[in-house]
Amino acid sequence: MYAPSERKKALIAKIRDLPDGRVAEVEDFVDFIRAREEQRELVQTAALVSEPSLAAVWDNPEDDVYNDL
Repeated sequence: MYAPSERKKALIAKIRDLPDGRVAEVEDFVDFIRAREEQRELVQTAALVSEPSLAAVWDNPEDDVYNDL
């Protein structure tokens, strides 16, 4: 298979061969993928940031029974 940089070069070559209208579709799809990735990163960051504030709620003797599930 291709190395990452070679895969990018091959993809760019394929895109160059497309009609302009199809290039716009590829661009829209790439934008969609990037937005989805940004959304995932945002959700992961929010979860990490919220952990300290929720620690008191999660870590308590009453809920220790759930730690073994």
